[in-house]
Amino acid sequence: MEALFEPAASQPAVTAEPPPARFNFAAHLFALNASRASRTAYIDDGGTTSYGELEERARRFATALRGLGVHAEERVLLVMLDSVALPIAFLGALYAGVVPVVANTLLTPADYVYMLTHSHARAVIASSALAANVTQAMESAEHDGCQLIVSTRASAAPENKPLAAPVFEDLVDAAAPAAKPAATGCDDIAFWLYSSGSTGKPKGTVHTHANLYWTAELYAKPVLGIVESDVVFSAAKLFFAYGLGNALTFPLSVGATAVLMAERPTAEAVFARLTRHRPTVFYGVPTLYASMLVSPNLPAREEVAIRVCTSAGEALPREIGERFTNHFGCEILDGIGSTEMLHIFLSNRAGAVEYGTTGRPVPGYEVELRDESGHVVDDGEVGDLYIKGPSAALMYWCNREKSRATFLGEWIRSGDKYCRLPNGCYVYAGRSDDMLKVSGQYVSPVEVEMVLVQHDAVLEAAVVGVDHGGLVKTRAFVVLKREFAGSDILADELKAFVKDRLAPHKYPRDIVFVDDLPKTATGKIQRFKLRELS
Repeated sequence: MEALFEPAASQPAVTAEPPPARFNFAAHLFALNASRASRTAYIDDGGTTSYGELEERARRFATALRGLGVHAEERVLLVMLDSVALPIAFLGALYAGVVPVVANTLLTPADYVYMLTHSHARAVIASSALAANVTQAMESAEHDGCQLIVSTRASAAPENKPLAAPVFEDLVDAAAPAAKPAATGCDDIAFWLYSSGSTGKPKGTVHTHANLYWTAELYAKPVLGIVESDVVFSAAKLFFAYGLGNALTFPLSVGATAVLMAERPTAEAVFARLTRHRPTVFYGVPTLYASMLVSPNLPAREEVAIRVCTSAGEALPREIGERFTNHFGCEILDGIGSTEMLHIFLSNRAGAVEYGTTGRPVPGYEVELRDESGHVVDDGEVGDLYIKGPSAALMYWCNREKSRATFLGEWIRSGDKYCRLPNGCYVYAGRSDDMLKVSGQYVSPVEVEMVLVQHDAVLEAAVVGVDHGGLVKTRAFVVLKREFAGSDILADELKAFVKDRLAPHKYPRDIVFVDDLPKTATGKIQRFKLRELS
C-alpha cells in the first residue's frame, strides 16, 4: 500500500488561483452558476430549488435585510433546520455584507441567550419548529432591538398558534433582488460558527469570505473529486463546519445537487435518502456508519449509487471502514477538520485509503506535530497537532485569551494529538486534554477504543480516566450490538481482548455497559460527561 503514496515532501503544489482582493463569496457562487439557472441546486423535504431560484431568493433576502435595518458587518443568528431556507439566508446575508452566525439547532434557550448576547445579533432567523426556544431566549437575553423572523420551510408552525413574527419566506417574496453585492474583500468577516462547547462556553469562530473559497479549491475538488454531475448528501448538519462545506460550499462550487434533511440523521432516515435520491457522495460520521452497518434495514449495494464517502468528527475505526467498503463497494475517506480550519486538512485519498489512519495533509496545508516544548517530534512519537493553511479563522470573537492560545501566527494549535507513521500517514491519538497517564505512562483513549470496537460484540466505546485512590485507572463505557447483553463474563473477555493487542497498562480496568454515549451535535463523544459519571 505504501507504494501508492508519494512522500509528503513531494506532494503537488497548490494550483488554485487566489481569489481577487475584492471578493464576495455569494456573488462568486452566483457567477459560477450563471449558466445553470435551470439545474437543481437543492432537494429538501419541501421539494426542489434550481440554481436560478437560489440566486434570486438569496438576493431578495439581501434586500429584505436592508429593509429590516440590518447593516453590513452586523450579525444575524441562524437557528435553522436543514432546508433550502438556510442556504438562502446564509448566502443572502453574505451578499448583503451582513454576517450570518450559524447556530446548533439542538441547544437549550439558555444556550441561545448566550449566543444572542455574545453576538449582538440584530435579527434571528429560526425554523418554526425551533421558534419557541428562540422566543424564550430572546425574552431573557440582553439585546437591543433584535428581531425574530420565522421560516416555515422545514416544518409547519404549531397548530392553533399563529406566528407572531414575520415569516422569512414572505419577506423574501416581497423584496426585489439586490442589484449588486456588498463590496467585501477576501479578508472581510463573512460568517461565524460557534464551536461545540463540549469543554465550556461555545466560542464564536470568525471566518472570512476567502476561507469558504479555499476549502472548495483545496479539498472538495482535488481530494473529494466533486463534479457537476454529483448528487451529494450530508448527514452532518449545515450548522457544523463539516456540514456547511459538504452541503453548501462544495456542491455550489461545481454546480452539483445537494440533498438536505431536516430530521435527525438516524440510520433509517439516511437510508431513505440514499435509496430515494441516490446521491453519489455521502458525508457521515463514525457513529452513524457504525449504526448503519448493524441496522437490519441496511440497503443492498445495488440500491444505492454512492461512489465515495467521507468521515470526520471522530477517528473512523478500521473495522467500520473495512466493513462499509466490503458491503457497498465504495471507500470512506476519513479525515480531520475543525471549526477553526473550516474543513478537512488531513485526509485519506480515493484509491489509496489506509483505514485506521487519517491519511496525509491536504495539499495547501502544512501540518506539524510538536512536543510540550514546541519542538517537532519524530515519526512514531505522539505530538500536539499544529496546522497552517489559507482557510484558518481570524479569531474567537471577544475571547482574547482563547484566541492567543489557539491562533499562533500562521499556525493553529488544534488541541488534538497525533502520531505520524514512517509512510507519512497520521494516526489520531485523542484530544490533548483527554490523554491519560497510567502507571507513569501515557495512554490514548482513542487507541483503546479502536481495539474495543474490533470485538464482535461492541458497537461503540469511550474510555476515560477515573481516580482509584489517587491513581488514574482506565474505565471503558461500552455500547453493545443489539444481539449481545452485558455481563461480567463479557467484561472480562473485553479486558483480555485489549490486553492481547496493546501494552498491559493500557487495558481498561473497568467496563461499564451503557445504552448510548453522550455526544455533541457533531457526533463527538463528550468524555467529560462520562468522567462525571465515574
